[in-house]
Order: sequence, then structure tokens, then C-alpha cells
Amino acid sequence: MNFSLYIAKRYLFTKSKNKAINYITLVAGLGIILGTAALFIVLSGFDGLKAFSLEFTSFTDPDFKVLPSQSKNISLSSTQRKMLSETEGIASFSTVVEEKVLLSCEEKYLAIDLKGVDKHYPQKTIDSILTYGDWISQDLQQIVAGWGVNNTLGFGVCDLTKIIRIYAPKPGTGQITSVKGAFKSMKVANVGLFQINESINSSRVYTSLQNAQYLLGLKPHKISAIEIISVPGVDETKIRLALSKIFDDEIVIKSRVQLNAALYKMLNAEHLAVYLIFTLILIIALFNIVGSIIMMILHKKDDLKTLYSIGTTKQEIQNIFFMQGVIMTIIGGLIGLFLGAVVVGLQLCFDLLMITPSLAYPVVLKGSNFAIAFSTILILGLIASRLASWNLKKLQFTDQAN
Repeated sequence: MNFSLYIAKRYLFTKSKNKAINYITLVAGLGIILGTAALFIVLSGFDGLKAFSLEFTSFTDPDFKVLPSQSKNISLSSTQRKMLSETEGIASFSTVVEEKVLLSCEEKYLAIDLKGVDKHYPQKTIDSILTYGDWISQDLQQIVAGWGVNNTLGFGVCDLTKIIRIYAPKPGTGQITSVKGAFKSMKVANVGLFQINESINSSRVYTSLQNAQYLLGLKPHKISAIEIISVPGVDETKIRLALSKIFDDEIVIKSRVQLNAALYKMLNAEHLAVYLIFTLILIIALFNIVGSIIMMILHKKDDLKTLYSIGTTKQEIQNIFFMQGVIMTIIGGLIGLFLGAVVVGLQLCFDLLMITPSLAYPVVLKGSNFAIAFSTILILGLIASRLASWNLKKLQFTDQAN
């Protein structure tokens, strides 16, 4: 066995006569254990929140969205529609028309994002967002509004006493001589309310694809985008290549990650910030290792002089205390990871911490979090141990040996 390692283990695991040394070593070990456990639990909790947020987008956003590369619309022929339905990896798709329009009710006007959807719009999306009333019928002049839109205009659900109109600007050039000549309008009835998030709730209204195409003066084959639900586990590259062949590279294909780029950036930034904050806490906790090793050096000063006098090099003596810090870090880190995994496992199994009475705080057990937490504590522990062992340079072994 390595000499420095052997002595380090003896110093670490043998109870010292000096109670202060034992107490400081115990505190240092507990600091490593609790710091590692806390870092692992926080990373698991944040990954749980991230997964929960992204899982919600899977109900409201498609896996892929096909958009026009230059103009505002895509031409979808019957041949292309058939090719899409036969493309391997595509479970389903729906066509949509999106445009900014005016919505009015009793002399009140609101600029909204109108989204016309066809009969293939995913049922799981409808079920997840519709909170009151019914979904639109494709052959009727109906809308489903966000709660914020409804609160602003106050038209309610299926209230026939409230006249609701959609105004869409007519395409073309020339001078506008009247409101009627500038806008195409449609009288509609609100049959339901949806809820996604505050921004969308206050700005979006759903209607049928036919209604949106009529308002915008689009032909049946003209659409704004195609929303695609892919088969789980499908290769994204294959989907992109197949779509590019169908549409001759005249499109832009965005994945759910790209559609929610701002959300992903925010979550990643918060994840990094949380990691750095807890790393700083670990650094403060690891000062206990430095203090413990320095106290051990001072306490074992006479023993070290004896070792030096019988031929042990100063580097070997220095390595004794470096190894002591490394052993303490590794053991404390492993125990901390075990305790952290137990806490996360209990939360997964028994929902110990609740956000609401029906929603448990989400956590995720990931191998990457084990690696991140352990590598962080190990690197910081190595640095702390090396810094502490350098205090041996202050001891004058040569004079004592002579």
C-alpha cells in the first residue's frame, strides 16, 4: 500500500486525543455530505421543473412546425398531403392559418392572433387547453377564446345577446375609403374558453380553418403552417429530409425546442445559476476541510518530524494530508449522493412535498446529476486538500532533524 495513503487513513479514522480535532473533522465530513446531498437534490428538483415545463409544451405545441421560407403562406396540394400522410415517422399532421386580426364586441375592439385549425388538430391539445364550453365546429362560425380575451371584451360563452365580429384586413393596394372596404368581417359565436399561459390567453382566438381562410381571402390549398406530431423516438434528421423533399426546400422546419427557444434559454440559464450558487455554498463548506487538515498538521507536528528524520521525504509527508482530504471528500461525496438519491426517491414514490394539493413537486433521477454533483465536490475537494497540505512548507523539518 502507498505509504502516504496508509498514514492518511490512520490519521483520518483513528480517534485523536484532541477532542477539537475530532470535532472539526466531523464537521468537515458533515459539510461535505450535506453539501453534496443538497446540490444533488436541487439539480434533481430543477430538472423535474424543467421536464414539467417542457412536458406541458408537448400538449400545446407540435413536434415539428412547417413554415413558409419567404411568403406568408404555403401551398399544400393533394399530392403533397398524401405524401405527408405516407411519410415514415409522422403520426399525424394538421394545417393551420394564423394572422393578426381585430375582434370586437359591443364597441370594444382588441387586436388578437387568430388561429384557424382543421379537423385533424390534435385532440390531446384540445383536451389540455379547453377549460370551459365546447370546441369549435368546422362548418359553423364559431370561436374559442382565451380567458384573457374574454375578460377584456366580456362576451362570455354562448351568449347570443353579445354580437362578436372578427375583422381581417383585405389584401391589396390603393387608398382606403371606408372601413367596410378595408376589412372583411364575420359574425361569430364564442363556444368555449381555453387556458395556456397569460400571454396567449390574452391574445389568441381559435376558429375553424375555413373561417380563417375566408376572412383572409385564401384559397383552400393556402395555409400558414403545418403542425406535425411525430412517432416517438423518430430520427429528427429523417423527418427534416423527408419534408424538404416534399416541399422542394421552400419551407422552414422548426422543432418544439426551436418553437420554444426563449423558454429553453431561460431554463438553461436558471439551471446554470442554481448550480453556481450551490457550488459557491460547497466552496464555503469545504473550508472546513482546509481547517481540519491544518489542525491535524499542527497536532501531528512531532510525529511528522520523526517521519522526516527516518527518511520520509517532505513531498510524501505533504501527500499524507492531501490524501486525507481526498478520502474525506470521496467518502462524504458518496454518502451525500446516497442520501440525496434517497430523498429524491421518496419524493417520487410518496409525494412528500406538494406544490398544490393535487400537484407534487416534480423531481427527476438522472445519472448526469450524480456525475455533476460528484465531480464538483471531488474537484473542489482536491483543490481544498492541496491548499491545506501546502501549509507543511511552514514547518522546518531540517533544523529539527539536525
